Amino acid sequence: MTAVEVGAGPLVAAPLSPTWPRAGAVWRSRLLRLTSIAAAIGLWQLLTAGHVRFWLRFDTLPTVTQIVGALRRALGTDAYWMDLGQSLIRILTGFGLAAAVGVATGIMLGRSRLFGDLFGPLTELARPIPAIAVVPVAILLFPTDEAGIVFITFLAAYFPIMVSTRHAVRALPTLWEDSVRTLGGGRADVLIQVVVPGILPGVFGGLSVGMGVAWICVISAEMISGRLGVGYRTWQAYTVLDYPQVFVGIITIGVLGFATAAAVELVGRRVTRWLPRGEENAR
Repeated sequence: MTAVEVGAGPLVAAPLSPTWPRAGAVWRSRLLRLTSIAAAIGLWQLLTAGHVRFWLRFDTLPTVTQIVGALRRALGTDAYWMDLGQSLIRILTGFGLAAAVGVATGIMLGRSRLFGDLFGPLTELARPIPAIAVVPVAILLFPTDEAGIVFITFLAAYFPIMVSTRHAVRALPTLWEDSVRTLGGGRADVLIQVVVPGILPGVFGGLSVGMGVAWICVISAEMISGRLGVGYRTWQAYTVLDYPQVFVGIITIGVLGFATAAAVELVGRRVTRWLPRGEENAR
């Protein structure tokens, strides 16, 4: 649509601001997302309250109202918040270490042939091993369960971050580095002006994947060898057949995973705002 501006000269057709259509699309998208969640919750309540058993045994699962009641009771206890805080400390510690080490080693693997020859084979041998399979080794290796769980979390997040960083470094056009060197720049200039800015989209892609994998492994490690944490409490609820509390743990894990992944995505969009696509999305 266009608006007609009348001035001293001829009529001029000027485009209307796209703000209102864009805002309408955003609200429509949010409404659809909320509708899908509400529909899923309503369907769950209908199937469980109606004791539906058609291949899947919904009659054995708690209803939405039972889960909400268990969640309300859990929110009023200190144990719930201690478990939540403990899981967050573990995930942030392990993920933070994995981000620092993964980005550093990914850059060195992509830039240094010597480092790739020495360290590359070790990473390729260890990468296919699921981090949760290393739990027995972590129990034997570390003096405390806490250190072992952080190590498992670190290991789970490290490989997606390292691989994404390495691929991003190798995908950089050599023309960029040649341009900096032609202007008299050294290795440090290439690293700061070309490598680090150029790999940011790939790095944050690896960070997003690493965060998701880290949550899977930290919860699994808490179930196996933890003393506190959301995973530990969820498994304990299952052992005493407290199924509403099990779903409280599942919901808590989902919310925590969503919040941390969204934080990584938000930081990634802020850091890569200078990219052409980022500028278009920011308008």
